[in-house]
Amino acid sequence: MKKRKFLLLAPLALFMALVSCNNDDDALLSPIDEGVNMSYSEVLNFKKDKAKYNPGEEVNFSVNGTHQNTTVRYKYLGEVIEEAPLTGTSWTWEPPSEDFRGYMVELVKETDGEETVIGTVAVDVSSDWTKFPRYGFLSQFGNISASQRADVLNNLKDYHINGLQYYDWHFEHQRPLPLDENGEPAETWSDLFNREIYLGTVEGFIEQAQERNMASMFYNLLFGAWKKDEVQPVPVEWLMYNDRNHNDINRHILSGFGDIQLTDPANDEWQEHIFGETATVYENLEFDGWHLDQLGNRGTVYNYEGYKIDLGEAYKDFLISLENRFPNKKLVLNAVDQYEQEEILEAPVDFAYSEIWSRYQYQDLARVILENYEYSNGELNTVLAAYMNYNAQDGNFNTPAVLMTDAVIFTFGGAHLELGEHMLSSEYFPNDKLDMSMDLRNNVREYYDFHTAYQNLLRDGGSFNFPAVQSQDVDVKLNSWPPVVGQAAVVGKQLENSQVLHLLNYDGVSTLQWRDDSKIQREPLVKDNFSITAEAGRNVSKVWFASPDINGGASQELEFTQSGNQITLEVPYLKFWSMLVLEY
Repeated sequence: MKKRKFLLLAPLALFMALVSCNNDDDALLSPIDEGVNMSYSEVLNFKKDKAKYNPGEEVNFSVNGTHQNTTVRYKYLGEVIEEAPLTGTSWTWEPPSEDFRGYMVELVKETDGEETVIGTVAVDVSSDWTKFPRYGFLSQFGNISASQRADVLNNLKDYHINGLQYYDWHFEHQRPLPLDENGEPAETWSDLFNREIYLGTVEGFIEQAQERNMASMFYNLLFGAWKKDEVQPVPVEWLMYNDRNHNDINRHILSGFGDIQLTDPANDEWQEHIFGETATVYENLEFDGWHLDQLGNRGTVYNYEGYKIDLGEAYKDFLISLENRFPNKKLVLNAVDQYEQEEILEAPVDFAYSEIWSRYQYQDLARVILENYEYSNGELNTVLAAYMNYNAQDGNFNTPAVLMTDAVIFTFGGAHLELGEHMLSSEYFPNDKLDMSMDLRNNVREYYDFHTAYQNLLRDGGSFNFPAVQSQDVDVKLNSWPPVVGQAAVVGKQLENSQVLHLLNYDGVSTLQWRDDSKIQREPLVKDNFSITAEAGRNVSKVWFASPDINGGASQELEFTQSGNQITLEVPYLKFWSMLVLEY
């Protein structure tokens, strides 16, 4: 078993109870014009060369031009740790040696004594990508050139995607990598939907991902045997049945493409077979691990001998055996709609992964992440497969819906599986029916910069709490999470030397349902320069502000006054999501 360190999340049960206390959209408010919508875009196209960096590894930066009187400012959680003048279009920086740190690097131009942020980029220094997983996907493995692969990976690198799920790259579930008569991998094969897969493309993606410090995880079911013709793919004794007399095989029907027969995950012979096939994959392709999938609640199921199968225990047994067989490879198993997640997270997986179906509201996304914290004793971070604008058939994704969903997931310490060759809108990853507008691309990049730069506040321990926060402005209404239409929700988090206050804005929105199937979600009403009073609890030494919606997520120190346990300050800006940090 992999060792785990307990992180304190003391008020979690209370927080989860409050997260689930409001299940309906409130009456919608008429929109009111207020606040100034301050759009932000990069001036110098500021980039770095890898998705993450190992301790001691240099970061290579680039910009597409220079401006006079511009400073490169390196920050850790709002504190300047180094700065230097911008003198060219490329340079290197060696971050501090500490492991598992996120940094924000700002390009700040001074004009007549006034500073303007003209570029930001985050840097993640982590020896293990699964500590702060930012998961993406690949779904096209045809005859794709090296330059085309580089374009895809460079784009994902700019979003700091540090792990990739290779979706439907394989041949058959029970035989993922086909071999020729000489025992060598086939040059091409067809997946279960008859798409042609090229070995060289899979190999090329893995190699080029390694160059960018991006991990590669191969996708496969943990209990699938694809039956596309009359030939039985595996012995019937390995299969899972809907009856005690092994007459009705439990299967997933693929109309026109055959069936996936499901095996008993705890069957020793099935495990030996699929582990042998997995060894073949690892011997021929440098995958970093296995992204395992299941198919949700299968009802009451039996093995060939007629005994009822406890799928949660079977999953755990399979994962423990798999980790023992391949101790140096990463493991993650999709908990479809949280099915058997508690048992899965008792096994040696490297992070939690939840595909969301029946949890419809923003507060439900938070609850799933909190459940996963609890099931893993506060250790594992979560990736949510949450498909946006699911029922929409064409056009662009709705930008407000995507950003509001990301804001909730990121606030509660999760990550969102949504980026690959395109943005995800369904569980079949090659489906690219919806497009990302340029505005959405730019905004999501700022959100991923923010998510990465401040990962030590967002995803590195701490306890969610409920400090009292009140607005001094009659036009700004605040409430503790969960969200209420017409107000901004406050999410508190207590860390050792700081209190974090997240403000998530739901004033002016049209729904509290995150998926936004009909693309009706509206932008919330912007608030700026409004005063709040917050419960501090201790003497505050510094307050700073940052938001992915303004200045590229750059931090800004704020003035404040403190009287006893109360602190008063002015919040510069709130569109979708803003963060305040009170340091002690």
